[in-house]
Amino acid sequence: MQETPEAPAKPLPKRRVGWVFAVAVVFWAIDLVTKNLVAANLEGKEPVRILGGLVYLQVIRNPGAAFSMATGMTWVLALVALAVVIAIIWLARRLRSIGWAIGLGLVLAGATGNLTDRIFRAPGGLQGHVVDFISAFAPNGKGFAIFNIADSAICVGGALIVLLSLLGRDYDGTSTKDKKKAAAEEQQEQQEEQA
Repeated sequence: MQETPEAPAKPLPKRRVGWVFAVAVVFWAIDLVTKNLVAANLEGKEPVRILGGLVYLQVIRNPGAAFSMATGMTWVLALVALAVVIAIIWLARRLRSIGWAIGLGLVLAGATGNLTDRIFRAPGGLQGHVVDFISAFAPNGKGFAIFNIADSAICVGGALIVLLSLLGRDYDGTSTKDKKKAAAEEQQEQQEEQA
């Protein structure tokens, strides 16, 4: 039986680590600038109604997590955010999917944005309160939660990662369909060798 030469391996897509950090820096900067602007101009003032009442802008200092959960555990939330940042940086060098790079860049931006508040805003030192300023549908978070650009980045990035996973796209640029096909071909080759 004549052996057939192996087909050359499909080249891996380029690494996407630069995309992660580019997206993270842009959205972290947008988060920081918007928080500083609203804190300087809206602190202590009545909510500003925009888009016909779809959105209200007002400054709320949040010592907790999303939906004001874990209030009083600011230092724990800061450590969790720090762990998320480290995990994304560790994973970034393995990324070969642009979608995953954008999704993780958004999550990194959001985690870093809120971590920046927890470190540098009053009362300070891993206990700082996050500046939230977007209240959807009604003022004071009565229609929905009050959030910021960092929170939005985390949600959009997380949703993108979940969507990519559901579509079978992996962070390394491969798809689960390709992996299943390769595994089936390998199993068929093993069966042919045994026969």
